[in-house]
Amino acid sequence: MQELNVLYEDNHIIVVEKIVNIPSQSDKTGDIDMLTIVKEYIKEKYQKPGNVYVGLVHRLDRPVGGVMVFAKTSKAASRLSNQVREKTIKKQYLAVVDGKFEKDEGILEDYLYKDERNNISKVVKPDKKGSKYAKLQYQVIDYKPDKNLSLVKIDLYTGRHHQIRLQLANSGHSIFGDQKYGSRGKGKQIALWAYHLELEHPTSKEKLNFTVFPENTGTWKWNFNKIIM
Repeated sequence: MQELNVLYEDNHIIVVEKIVNIPSQSDKTGDIDMLTIVKEYIKEKYQKPGNVYVGLVHRLDRPVGGVMVFAKTSKAASRLSNQVREKTIKKQYLAVVDGKFEKDEGILEDYLYKDERNNISKVVKPDKKGSKYAKLQYQVIDYKPDKNLSLVKIDLYTGRHHQIRLQLANSGHSIFGDQKYGSRGKGKQIALWAYHLELEHPTSKEKLNFTVFPENTGTWKWNFNKIIM
């Protein structure tokens, strides 16, 4: 069984660290996915016969690692999905990007169009049919002049296909190692990480916060202590 870093677990939810380069759910590649890994973990830990229910509440792009929450009951899945729709689940990301920003913080607003055939998104004009409004806020945490790379924190207001990757690239600061939208780090692991998740527990209504940082090495060799939640 694939090793799983469990950050929190009770009868209703399980919060884990998504492993990089593993899809959130099964796809056409047939590779092992996080949903299956979590199901196998629960099945083995509690010695459950037959199928195990695990609800997928949200997704992370295959190459991206970080915090993910899964539901262990259909009621929890429904309530967490409502939080996603109502945007009360707070998701924060870290990214290592090309260049130095003119402003240490700002908001990016664009209209994105998803090209289903090629699994890629594009920035388009607002009047293009099928386009969707996208908004994120960035804050520069640190900058390395010798490498011309910035560490930024991102708060998502909308959850569009490849939104962070595309909006940063469109602003002239593509994510290091992004094979689709990037300009630097070809062949490297994408430097995008879902480091913080805040949600309301589906039954107790308690506010829960979870944080996990990438391994502090390579492209991710930064001082994470500078990050304010």
